[in-house]
Amino acid sequence: MYQTTIKKSVELVGIGLHKGSPVRLKLEPLEANSGIVFYRSDVDVSIPLKPENVVDTKMATVIGKDGHVISTIEHMLSAVYAYGIDNLRIIVDADEVPVMDGSSASFCMLLDEAGIAELDTPKKVMKIKKEVSIKEGDKYVKLSPSSDLNYDFTIKFAHPVIQEQAYVLKFTKESYKNEISRARTFGFLHEVQYLRSKGLALGGSLENAVVLDEKKILNPEGLRFDNEFVRHKILDAIGDMSLIGMNFIGNYEAFAGSHDLNHKLTLELLKDAQNYEVIELVGEKTRELEKAYA
Repeated sequence: MYQTTIKKSVELVGIGLHKGSPVRLKLEPLEANSGIVFYRSDVDVSIPLKPENVVDTKMATVIGKDGHVISTIEHMLSAVYAYGIDNLRIIVDADEVPVMDGSSASFCMLLDEAGIAELDTPKKVMKIKKEVSIKEGDKYVKLSPSSDLNYDFTIKFAHPVIQEQAYVLKFTKESYKNEISRARTFGFLHEVQYLRSKGLALGGSLENAVVLDEKKILNPEGLRFDNEFVRHKILDAIGDMSLIGMNFIGNYEAFAGSHDLNHKLTLELLKDAQNYEVIELVGEKTRELEKAYA
């Protein structure tokens, strides 16, 4: 199994969640061992996708360099990771990735349009060898050894529509597209009003998020899944875990996980080389993974 990039450059324009302004996003192929690299074309700054370049995790995963940032990268990265893409240049002309409809479905369509190209270098993946976890109160995120890849997420909100939801994704590219990619981000009306008072979430609307008041969903079309909320949390987690720098083999489990806990988990994993093994996928051991990303 070989490293991949995209066959051709593709682009789209969408609204930025926080500024509410149009953002042009362009994806370009990169050669083997380049990794995922973000580029701010408006300020001529490249930011490699690495845990040490994360500068904020309060409301989204934000990377930065030399005082310049790119916000809300996790939905785009979730799709890139699910497609098994190793090398890619992600160009934006503003400080955030467009939010599109609040899910990763638009990014999946963009990657389908671009196509996947195999390179002539073996693919590297990280095999989780020891359990690694981050706990804060009753919240936790955890990676553990496994021969395959599952995302097991539970959320609990004191809201009549959400309450407690749990979902397990047995990961393949196809299951991701069918079960996860269309799940939208969500928020509460009082939070949106507060953020707008601070000059944030100016691009947020019922077109790109599920919004709830104290009792109900405000979106007239309702939910795409009964448990869309927890499915979106898995979408976020997949994007956040891409900061590891490669696909991994192991189980991810979370209760009330967040961007912040996911970031701390990647740092905890990478700080001790005994937690993992990086393997090149050659010969027999590639077959199962090839099926996953078919």
